[in-house]
Amino acid sequence: MAQDPSDLARFVASHGGDRSLKVEESLGGGYVRLRVAEAERRQAKHDIRWVEDAVIEMLRNARDAGARHIYLASSREGSVRTITMLDDAAGIPREMHERVFDARVTSKLDSVHLDRWGVHGRGMALYSIRENALSARVVDSAPQKGSSIQAVFDVDSLQERSDQSTWPTLVEDEGGSLGFRGPRNIIRCCCEFSQEDRGCELYLGSPAEIVATARSNVRLSVEGSALLFIDSLDDLPVLERLKLAADAGELLQVSSSLGLDMSERTAHRILAGQVTPVRSVASHFRKSRRATRAGRKVDLARDRRGLRISPEDLGEFSRAMERDFAPLAQRYYLSLASEPRVRVSHGRVTVTFEVDEGD
Repeated sequence: MAQDPSDLARFVASHGGDRSLKVEESLGGGYVRLRVAEAERRQAKHDIRWVEDAVIEMLRNARDAGARHIYLASSREGSVRTITMLDDAAGIPREMHERVFDARVTSKLDSVHLDRWGVHGRGMALYSIRENALSARVVDSAPQKGSSIQAVFDVDSLQERSDQSTWPTLVEDEGGSLGFRGPRNIIRCCCEFSQEDRGCELYLGSPAEIVATARSNVRLSVEGSALLFIDSLDDLPVLERLKLAADAGELLQVSSSLGLDMSERTAHRILAGQVTPVRSVASHFRKSRRATRAGRKVDLARDRRGLRISPEDLGEFSRAMERDFAPLAQRYYLSLASEPRVRVSHGRVTVTFEVDEGD
């Protein structure tokens, strides 16, 4: 269809001169074809509806980059939520620190990752985060040295769940499938990620707790006399720099350079062992699972039912139902409070979708 210049001119005039940058073609009757960049921007705005969505995207990005250990520092001051994620993944070349936030930029040329949250690997995760954040940046990263990535959000603009302190409860349905129940906050997102991806050990805490935990847990790739040949801590992987900081001043400097801000007094407290390292997220629900199993009674009536489905198949079916729910959720602006619950009884399989009360 040929573009009518007069139609496009009228559209631009009625919507402000800068709107022409968003329109590729006027189709007449008030219809236009958006430019690719504008369509991507609008989709990115929709992809991230809550701060928790951004946290999941950051975690998936680290996982797909090969991270085995992820340290997530979360803090809030007023209406500003700051998320800083450190990992031991492949790292990002310095010349790509800005470009990784462009649409369709990805290191996963020949692969995508399908998980409970959908397809990952389109090169849209970091772009979507930046579109919804006050700021998003690679604080520090280099090949084979891991990364520190930080995103800052205005929660008055991009909302987060009101309860950010409650840990979810691990529950087991009648089919033996495990899931979480409770506020769908940042903590629960981290629990669900840890349950989904057992290959990543995830730690969640305040900036000070993350520094203390990294110093306690991280193993050095360079030891003994080889340390004498290290000219600067910047030559080391990002997580190892926290462990090797020798005094409060150096620890403060290293932490700040990685996006983990704290006071000098807090740095002294960390060195004195007064800030307790946090347990991994997985260890919280593993302990809960052991307690659940120890206190669970055998339901003989349930065990006599005719239909039996393995926990693995129930879990896979629940994730499939969650993916199939996505088009309805997108159309009616819904979000699930928990993964679909699959209940098996005599001659019946029931799927329950619990919709978040905030919707």
